[in-house]
Amino acid sequence: MMNCTAMAPVKTPFVAQRTPTRASHIARARPGKGSPPQLRDPTPPGAPKGTPVVPPLDLLSRPRRNRRSPTIRAGLAETILRPENLILPVFIHDGEDNIPVASMPGVDRLGWRTGLLEEVRRARAVGVNAIDLFPKTPEQLKTPTAEEAYNPDGLVQRAIRLLKDTYPDLEIYTDVALDPYNSDGHDGIVRDDGVIMNDETVELLCRQALSQAAAGADCVSPSDMMDGRVGAIREALDDAGYTGVSIMSYSAKYASAFYGPFRDALGSAPKASAPEAEAPAAPRRRRPGGRVVPPNKRTYQQDPANAREALREAALDEGEGADILMVKPGMPYLDVIRLLHESTMLPISAYQVSGKGEYAMLAAAIQNGWLEEKDAVLESLLCFKRAGASLILSYYARRAAEWMSGDSLYRH
Repeated sequence: MMNCTAMAPVKTPFVAQRTPTRASHIARARPGKGSPPQLRDPTPPGAPKGTPVVPPLDLLSRPRRNRRSPTIRAGLAETILRPENLILPVFIHDGEDNIPVASMPGVDRLGWRTGLLEEVRRARAVGVNAIDLFPKTPEQLKTPTAEEAYNPDGLVQRAIRLLKDTYPDLEIYTDVALDPYNSDGHDGIVRDDGVIMNDETVELLCRQALSQAAAGADCVSPSDMMDGRVGAIREALDDAGYTGVSIMSYSAKYASAFYGPFRDALGSAPKASAPEAEAPAAPRRRRPGGRVVPPNKRTYQQDPANAREALREAALDEGEGADILMVKPGMPYLDVIRLLHESTMLPISAYQVSGKGEYAMLAAAIQNGWLEEKDAVLESLLCFKRAGASLILSYYARRAAEWMSGDSLYRH
């Protein structure tokens, strides 16, 4: 009897057929010796004369497909910069007229009752609603223990109250450090032998932060680099009832050569110092009366050679109650921004400093026609965001926000 059981079809193995390689195409098209070349296809339309005619490369992946149009590029952008990511640093002085800062083209010390209000109005109009205040303190108000830093009627405190009365929803950051008020030009109290006194300075920083919070500051920003100051400030704020005031800590502030024009704007350079770029072994200078004042800030700001040290500083600040961690300067330290971004859940901020590298260098190159202003500035800010900074302090903040509306990578 015949077996009627259906036989299973025999499956032949599938063999992937690859597109012939460019080399095989060329080999097939190559004529014999003495024959004229045989072109497989006509020159592509629009190609200039002399463009070689070649078969397609054997590529499964062509990354340029994801960059072929503005729409696809915008849709796939990994980093988008917005005006909300920017904080505008402003220099203020106790006067009416705006005073240009010679080493920072386009930047003025603003009259606190006039130019400051106008600059904030213009920034808010383009979406920048956060500022950081930096005062120019008259020399006669500076002392070795910087009492003016926590004067309830000081320049910064008056400016905060005026801004909050005028723009109640403005986010105001303040600088917590003694150098704008210290007759020795340092971020801390200088002992007669040149030692920067840590714990005693922290007490004054707490008083300064409290006076700023009382005036209406939203976020205090200790930039002094004293040990333990974040925890002390947090405790002082909480004990006084300012639990909603944030702390943006300068966790990785480097002893950088890029601060020159910033200190010009504030008049806050160490009084006995030689330029910051001097040799590391430069001796301390004696002032009248035999006092020694260090010529630089290397005993408390970080060594530019070190990156892991920033992790230690950041971990301490986070443990002491910081809400935001800052890296300063910014562009030369993108690796540190990335390092902190990957090591903490706290947001990272970066300062595009005024000094001889970042703002001033860009401004000089733009003035000389070596860089196109809009493209160079926006790219530099995008680099901070790509590295991991959520907030960027930049003197270009207002102008950058004006430019953003025309580019899909920079949006409201």
